[in-house]
Amino acid sequence: MLETRDLGVRFGGHAAVQAVSCRFTPGTLTAIVGPNGAGKTTYFNLISGQIKATTGEVWLSGQNLSGLSAAARTRAGLGRAFQLTNLFPNLSVRENVRLAVQATREGAHRRGLNFWSVWLDHADLGARTDALLEAVAMTRQADAPVASLPHGDQRKLEVALLMALEPQVYLFDEPTAGMSHDEAPVILNLIRALKRDPSKTILLVEHKLDVVRELADRIIVLHNGELVADGDPATVMASPVVQAAYLGKSASGSEPAREGH
Repeated sequence: MLETRDLGVRFGGHAAVQAVSCRFTPGTLTAIVGPNGAGKTTYFNLISGQIKATTGEVWLSGQNLSGLSAAARTRAGLGRAFQLTNLFPNLSVRENVRLAVQATREGAHRRGLNFWSVWLDHADLGARTDALLEAVAMTRQADAPVASLPHGDQRKLEVALLMALEPQVYLFDEPTAGMSHDEAPVILNLIRALKRDPSKTILLVEHKLDVVRELADRIIVLHNGELVADGDPATVMASPVVQAAYLGKSASGSEPAREGH
């Protein structure tokens, strides 16, 4: 279970996130929505350790992560995908994925696996890399340098790296941002596949309401950094107050604008 307890941060006199307490359980996809500047991405940054919290704590499986760096939180089981890609541009697609797989395997070795397990893991390294490339439909681009890829393919590769880390919790921050209509379904299908694993917890920041309606088991709404709604999708989406003030929807049902950083 992932839990935030009174989690918040202030920048000068502005409270970007205000004492948000929430529990996220395995086998559940929670969509985090709200208007521009609501604090959605900042909340993700607090959970993943990209920003140091002013107040509150982050817990995962009974461990307090609050004092840990972003890298240490990743090792503890938090996996974060960013709005902007975070890749090695001069390496090939295959090399990027292989490095992520190798880092995960070496981390397991340091936790005490025996020599036979180490040998098996190294033997499986290439097969795991190839499986991830196939999962994100990037086998054809395996030997291409990342810098040469279009934006949509870079987003797909980032999801492959996240899957390679085998986290307990997946944090997706607008995973289809900047992708074409034809590219987005690959990412969404990957998230659907991850959702079928009852041991994984998924948090999704997304501005596309059709995606939220389809994928979410639960929706929480942030406004001015505060948690203002939390419940099943039908209940939250049907609330006139949420639609008008927090999702930015007009009476015509138009979608909200994207959140800036």
